Amino acid sequence: MASTSSSYKKVLTLDSINQNIRNVEYAVRGEISNRANDYSNQLHQKNKLPFDSVVSANIGNPQQQPHLAQKPLTFWRQVAALTEYPDLIENQEAIKLFPKDARERAKHILQDVGSVGAYSHSKGAQSIREHIAQYIEERDGFPSDPEMIYLTAGASAGVQLLMSVLISNANVGIMIPIPQYPLYSAALSFYNAQPVKYFLNSDDDWSIDVKQMAKEVDDARAKGIDVRALVVINPGNPTGSCLSKDNIRQIIQLAYEKNLLVMADEVYQANIYKPNDLPFVSFKKVLCEFGKSSKAEEQSIAKEVELVSFHSISKGVSGECGRRGGYFELTNISPDVEGQIYKMASVNLCPSIQGQIGMDLLVRPPKKGEESFELYEKEVNDIHQTLLERSRKMADKFNQLEGIHCGEAQGALYLFPQINLPQKALKKAKEENRQPDEYYCLRLLDATGICVVPGGGFGKKAKEDGTIFLRTTILAKETDAFVDRFGTFHQQFLKEFGTP
Repeated sequence: MASTSSSYKKVLTLDSINQNIRNVEYAVRGEISNRANDYSNQLHQKNKLPFDSVVSANIGNPQQQPHLAQKPLTFWRQVAALTEYPDLIENQEAIKLFPKDARERAKHILQDVGSVGAYSHSKGAQSIREHIAQYIEERDGFPSDPEMIYLTAGASAGVQLLMSVLISNANVGIMIPIPQYPLYSAALSFYNAQPVKYFLNSDDDWSIDVKQMAKEVDDARAKGIDVRALVVINPGNPTGSCLSKDNIRQIIQLAYEKNLLVMADEVYQANIYKPNDLPFVSFKKVLCEFGKSSKAEEQSIAKEVELVSFHSISKGVSGECGRRGGYFELTNISPDVEGQIYKMASVNLCPSIQGQIGMDLLVRPPKKGEESFELYEKEVNDIHQTLLERSRKMADKFNQLEGIHCGEAQGALYLFPQINLPQKALKKAKEENRQPDEYYCLRLLDATGICVVPGGGFGKKAKEDGTIFLRTTILAKETDAFVDRFGTFHQQFLKEFGTP
């Protein structure tokens, strides 16, 4: 007869799981985001709230419906559809719907991939890696080897793969910017490694002080931390800043002098709002240019500094986040180590085939003279112009509000305004056992339905004088309504708590 009491004990408990996981934090999808999702569900169920919609300005997700809703690029979706259902390529009725260049592109992709339902090479389809190499060569003016290019399930997967190779023990340190995208701090927590922080200057367009970075390396090593790599996000997330070419040169020189691998997160390279003053320049290009110097040391920099560069289809003007497409390129990496990276990529078999196809479309858009070119150019230009207008309108509105300062976005998809909170608000936050920036963002969400991320989620914690930061995307479709909601809330907040 079976016992009525079970002797089974849960295998998975908070005490038994990998304890590093408990230390992982990912602010863009934390408590505030969860509350926003709950509000969305309540509105869907026709419950009455102080607002009629939730605006998810917490994450760069351009095509999210209905309040961001960036229109997908037509050529991308046509090719994707044809590769999903190849019988359409020669179908007489479908020929009326799909332009010739889209059908030819789909056919060419399928010649290599075979089927979007099949595995590809672990590095990604050969032809797509060759096209990426051509794109890099045209962008930078220097050769690129397709065998050093790995297609990934978004840039995030590539970052995590490289972190898993870099971090051999708990004493390894990785330099990350503050503020930073929380992928990096989360990965370091998961691998139980040491974040070595360098701080961007909020009073100077979030510039990088390379001399201070050098000091941070020396200080960390003096404490016994094995500092191995340097992460740079350019254009910046969450700050929207762009590095000058001179600044990039200084950072690469620092990497050479301090013996650091450079991880260049360049996923926002198409999101540039001041192209004449601050155009995008890749780390690969600047690194290779050292090789043109007549100085032996600078030639050594070009040959020796290890660089991993990341790109993605999630940002730019494509905004195809859900397809999970990205790549990284290895430069000056030891062949033995590259073999180990390949082995780890093979463990995951291959990234999403539609994500790989997205990368092919990103690096090979329709050319002038092809049937899809004019529509593609119009859609791309419209998205660029819309993002520029939204970023300026939002920054202008922030700067009109008492106690708020916000610099213009130079690139990426975000603004990172600085807000001075009244002392009464700081006291109230403390009473509720919350950080001041978290308290402000929760109050904003509860009153308006606008979901943003506290600066502390990016490492930029509130100051004792009441200065906080928050990150918002510039993707809200109804930008006028967004800034009006925000402005009304902030004015009422100051009315409740007093001026800063």
